[in-house]
Amino acid sequence: MIPNFQEQGYQVIRELGRNREGGRITWLATNINTRQPEVIKQFCFAQAGSSWSGSEAHEREIQILKGLDHPGIPSYLNSFATDDGFCLVQQYINASTLAETRSFSPEEIKQIAVKVLEILVYLQNRIPSVIHRDIKPENILVDEQINVYLIDFGFARIGSHDVAGSSVFKGTPGFITPKQMFKPTDATNLYALGATLICLLTGIKSTKIDQLQDEDDPYLINFRHLLPRLSLRFIGLLEKMVQPKQKERFTNAEAALEALKPLDVIRVPGIDFSETILEFKANWLGEKLTQIITVFNGWGGG
Repeated sequence: MIPNFQEQGYQVIRELGRNREGGRITWLATNINTRQPEVIKQFCFAQAGSSWSGSEAHEREIQILKGLDHPGIPSYLNSFATDDGFCLVQQYINASTLAETRSFSPEEIKQIAVKVLEILVYLQNRIPSVIHRDIKPENILVDEQINVYLIDFGFARIGSHDVAGSSVFKGTPGFITPKQMFKPTDATNLYALGATLICLLTGIKSTKIDQLQDEDDPYLINFRHLLPRLSLRFIGLLEKMVQPKQKERFTNAEAALEALKPLDVIRVPGIDFSETILEFKANWLGEKLTQIITVFNGWGGG
């Protein structure tokens, strides 16, 4: 049933999605005053099956979004109370999530990775810094021009304290590290982004990421054998992003971005010559000169 928010200044058009456990429904609506499309995230705390932790998520998201100003993060516009909860209003982005079936080239996936990392660099450079804690394909929007947007800051953590209590587990299985259960850091987001990129490159749904988990270590993702065309350096970067041990990952998004930008995605053949300079000496005019050289054609990893 579509809600009536006309008194608050919005005409609801259609449902965009829902999270029953959190009592959250997302609507596309028109702002009656501006006639612009906007997104209303409705938190229905009195709904059967929902939990009051959704109230904390609502307050946390508003607190964080009010302080953010980045083209890759939909802007906070408004919030208002309802009979059974609250509503958060945000800028509408005409784009699909990465969880929807789409086809991207490896180069486009690198472009998506760069743009998400740029958003994460912005978040980690905030004072205090912001750690998203729920990066996954469902929370990344990409439009037709490969513009990238990060959404859903309901699990985010601000600075050195967690406004909802660090004892509560946050994140999505398959996209979290053991360390995140205790003390999230800037490196926490990198593991989740790495898992997201692996899903895109291998074509495996985010809900099936467990298919790539190591039998002995569920936090270790095995994927190299599925991507024979990709450069070894790019594969190595992805493997570093999803290392279970935090000390073996990049320390932050800035370090990962700097390492990613110069890399080729597709494996490029490398050619080495046994001789780089050839010298010929003729004994008489018109003499035909020849010399044998060896060419090594290898796949060095680009």
